[in-house]
Amino acid sequence: MKSIISNTRQRHLMSAGLLVASLFALAGCDQQPQQQGQMPAPAVSVIDVTKQPVGDYQEFVARTEAVKTVDLRARVEGFLTRRDFIEGENVKKDQLLFEIDPKPYEAALKKAEADLASAKAERTKAVRDLQRSKDLFQKGHISQADLDTQTSNQARAAAAVQAAEAGLETAKLNLGYTRIHAPFAGQIGRASYSVGNLVGPSSGSLATLTTVDPMYVSFQVDERMLVDYLQNTGGQRTDSGNFDMRLRLPNGSEYGQPGVFNFADTQVDQTTGTLTLRAKFPNPHGIIIPGLYVTLMVESHEKEERPVVPQSAIQENQSGRFVLVVTADNQVESRQVEMGRRIGPFWVVNSGLKAGERIIVEGLQKVRPGVKVQPNLVTIDPETGGIILSPQTDTQAQQGN
Repeated sequence: MKSIISNTRQRHLMSAGLLVASLFALAGCDQQPQQQGQMPAPAVSVIDVTKQPVGDYQEFVARTEAVKTVDLRARVEGFLTRRDFIEGENVKKDQLLFEIDPKPYEAALKKAEADLASAKAERTKAVRDLQRSKDLFQKGHISQADLDTQTSNQARAAAAVQAAEAGLETAKLNLGYTRIHAPFAGQIGRASYSVGNLVGPSSGSLATLTTVDPMYVSFQVDERMLVDYLQNTGGQRTDSGNFDMRLRLPNGSEYGQPGVFNFADTQVDQTTGTLTLRAKFPNPHGIIIPGLYVTLMVESHEKEERPVVPQSAIQENQSGRFVLVVTADNQVESRQVEMGRRIGPFWVVNSGLKAGERIIVEGLQKVRPGVKVQPNLVTIDPETGGIILSPQTDTQAQQGN
């Protein structure tokens, strides 16, 4: 009997426990929305969008090339006896680079000098013989044929002197060609031949010498852009005073020296529909080398004020790029924007945003469109793009700690 009463009491206790648990669960469900409603709005860092003067801007894929390039070649045949440079280093104008064995050409020069002396001696004898023949002819001691023979001999002797003089000049030139000098200052590449090799006019290039400073940058513009530019400038094709020209190097850094526009080709390529243009950049430190693919950035001197924002504030989805704007009542709004050129850590906004509006730059992951936030105004470092805390934000951070 006691067992039956005990089991009945346990069943009543379990039912009562389940009822209490259910009541607490319902109470928790009723209280959850109330607790969520009482949560404070998330804090975010915002900036006031500012304007900056920005001109019309274009980027072109370009290729660097040396102003001067020469293949050094042997003009006479012989064995290389000297190579007086370090491959890849800068050389001075008129510096000795290669020397071909000069001994055969020194001997040829001596022979040419001897040939000239002999020819001059023969000419002197022929002149005297002709003068004697003229005297004898006037006295009737020789015939006209004998006089003509002496005249011919004198003419041949004079011609032989001229031939010997030409031979001597050729021998001097050949001896001079045994020493190959740098025609201009520049950077010399890899040598194709070592000391001891036999070289000559058919050997090809011994090495290549290129100028380093300045450097050309060639690029192409399509015919539509070209015609627009010519119409705007009245047909002037090489007026570099209307825009700035800068380079972005292959590693993404911006080259520190500005360039000038110095050449435009005379006709459009019929295959590609483009015109080749060229700019010139100073290169005192040799940072630019021939053959680099670079980005040429061209900006007009005529500028207009456009909004600029930090690149870190720009987000992207399937619809394109957007920013999160904080409205006057501190509500988050998603705004589609069309972006222009990049300027350091900033990005120019072509449309979709106005100066004076506030956008979120930190705390983007904590919010979504439609929610209210606590905006903390900060500033952006113009060099690095990092956030500089305002006094208000700094004080709030200290209070939170």
